[in-house]
Amino acid sequence: MGINIVLVEPEIPQNTGNIARTCAALNIDLHIIGSIPFVISERTVKRAGLDYWPYVRLHRHENLDDFFSIYPLEYCILTSSRGQHLYTEFSYPRSHQDCALLFGKESTGLPTSFIEQHRERSIHIPMRPEIRSLNLANTVAILAYYIASQHNFSSILNQRSS
Repeated sequence: MGINIVLVEPEIPQNTGNIARTCAALNIDLHIIGSIPFVISERTVKRAGLDYWPYVRLHRHENLDDFFSIYPLEYCILTSSRGQHLYTEFSYPRSHQDCALLFGKESTGLPTSFIEQHRERSIHIPMRPEIRSLNLANTVAILAYYIASQHNFSSILNQRSS
């Protein structure tokens, strides 16, 4: 399965482009769930992703149920400013093969009821209480690189030696 970045209904084209660039850099898959208010080929998305789009393994899913039919919930880590665990204290899978990070839309995040139902699988990045959230692309980069570092960057280093 590998490390997967999963965006649920992303709203901002530049964020999606920057996240695609992070996925290309780490050699990890990008999944987009649900409808989005822009086209991946839009100039702003393409520009943010630069010329790295050929290196992005992009998967589209109609809804969360469609995604979970392929990637079971036990492989998923929910990200939210309301997450239960500090991201540096969460017990990630021992293998980078077993990880899907779910991110909600920029305006509302993942649904509160979904986070509450699966609280034990939720993480957050600490920040001042008066700050509502970090930029989605920054959050993805922080967490993706943190998890990749836990596995000695095997998603990219093993590829370079082959």
